[in-house]
Amino acid sequence: MGVEGELTDAFAAAGVTGFLHAVDVGPGAEVGVEPDAPVVTASVFKIPVLVELCRQFATGERSAADRLRVPAGGRTLGPTGLSVMLDDADLSLRDVAYLMMCVSDNHATDALMALLGREKINAGTAALGLPATVLEEDCAGLFRLIESDGLAAVLDAETTNRSTPRETTTLLRRVWTTDGLPEAACDEIRRILGLQVWPHRLTSGFPDDDVKVSGKTGTLSHVRNEVGVVEYPDGGTYAVAVFLRLPGAEFRNPAADAVIGTAARIAVDHLRAAA
Repeated sequence: MGVEGELTDAFAAAGVTGFLHAVDVGPGAEVGVEPDAPVVTASVFKIPVLVELCRQFATGERSAADRLRVPAGGRTLGPTGLSVMLDDADLSLRDVAYLMMCVSDNHATDALMALLGREKINAGTAALGLPATVLEEDCAGLFRLIESDGLAAVLDAETTNRSTPRETTTLLRRVWTTDGLPEAACDEIRRILGLQVWPHRLTSGFPDDDVKVSGKTGTLSHVRNEVGVVEYPDGGTYAVAVFLRLPGAEFRNPAADAVIGTAARIAVDHLRAAA
């Protein structure tokens, strides 16, 4: 059985449909399961927001230390960060970006998207050669769509916030190789992605303490995702994107969470063996 068959079997055993792309950041060897299929990004869409923000830091359009005041009330729905805080907040832009990425704070995301502009973010991804990576809504907009049109409105990979597994790893690879982005921007993106607090998906496939995993989760109804970069002490560096579609909308699905790490490890082990 080839690696693609092994990956497909792992997804099937977990009861999910999986889409995956993994690439050796150095030589570019790759493996995939439907790597060019459109996928619903869920909170993985926050990576392009971070990329545009850090690009502006690096070019001097904004300073990472610039302050953003977030008044109490009217917060975007979410289980973490500013979304559940009750009082006025005053934070630097880089600290708002930290909340957006590391605890997937929805209100922090929407505050940054309002500052940057969705069109500017999409123009940035297009300039990096990622035409299938598109942001249609901020978090509040996604929730409004669910309320007005039902879940189907945000689960259609042709019309909601979307990408492909290959474009996602391409973006990560550009960040890790400083390709098409300022070096200072890439340094800050890598720093923040390395601070994610949840180890139960991608990181579960790489339990050794000397293997670094930097990434971003995404969870929305029938969708479970995680993307990131795995760095071994011998210098091996691998960008991995795993996007899952579940049969149901249950909030807790340990089997789906676990197969993200399992599939990522299968893919990376294959790339390491082939090197």
